[in-house]
Amino acid sequence: MDNSPDNKGKYLLIACILSSVLVVTFFAYIAVMINSSRNVPLYSQVDIIAGMVFVFVLSMIISASLWPEIIEKRIR
Repeated sequence: MDNSPDNKGKYLLIACILSSVLVVTFFAYIAVMINSSRNVPLYSQVDIIAGMVFVFVLSMIISASLWPEIIEKRIR
């Protein structure tokens, strides 16, 4: 495995995006399940989509601070 900084950056970007998409998918699933279980929807579609964007940005920030250390250990 090549230890160049370019590859570390690629691995970091892929890990951040995949983990953020996983968290957003979980958030959307929970929000839709809560909405469908009620007679009167608790959230509108705009609320759910805005929440998904917020969760994606927040999870990208958090994962960008966590993944570099994990990837650095795996590459060594």
